[in-house]
Amino acid sequence: MMNHPIKDLTKKEWGLWIASIGTILTANILSGNMDILTIAAACIGITSLILAAKGNVWAQILMIVFSILYGILSWQFRYWGEMITYLGMTLPMAVWSTITWIRHPAENGKEVAIQKLRPRHIWGLLFWGTITTAVFYYILRALDTPNLVFSTISVTTSFLAAALTMLRSSYYALGYASNDLVLIVLWILASLESPEYIPVAVNFAIFFLNDMYGFIRWKKRERAYA
Repeated sequence: MMNHPIKDLTKKEWGLWIASIGTILTANILSGNMDILTIAAACIGITSLILAAKGNVWAQILMIVFSILYGILSWQFRYWGEMITYLGMTLPMAVWSTITWIRHPAENGKEVAIQKLRPRHIWGLLFWGTITTAVFYYILRALDTPNLVFSTISVTTSFLAAALTMLRSSYYALGYASNDLVLIVLWILASLESPEYIPVAVNFAIFFLNDMYGFIRWKKRERAYA
């Protein structure tokens, strides 16, 4: 599970990774604002998604780093929901997922074993997802968070994505893909006030494509072991 994270990448995955990084760099260059924090967060995030698609535990370690960088980026625009969500929820759940993935390797020892969701998992997700959404809505409203509705939805999708990752479910990628769509909207709205945030919206569009690749790959692996 702690094998070399890069050497097992296929040619398709190398192509996806290089194309994603290239698009992110191009978007930042064309915007005329080469923000190092945005670029670093995006590159680490993309790498994490590629490794997550392979079920490699290093993906969760990189997610911890990404959560810190993205939390700082969100703080700069006063997206308190994003900052609190990634630093207070996604980061600790990524730590928990790291431990869970290490403890549950697949038979080949190179990737995490996939777990099928049971009714108790689904009910737990619905229960805690509802509570998380309600609590964060009032917190974000009290903080006068911009774009409150979308910020609240982002909290919900982030929680579901992180929880499904911890549960080792193939649907983790759909959770993150849903969150990507919400974040695209959030950062487009932010870019209307400050064009420097356009690359961030582009970054999450690339994240969406990588998350969908992760979902397809986990589903193929799930069927292979069925």
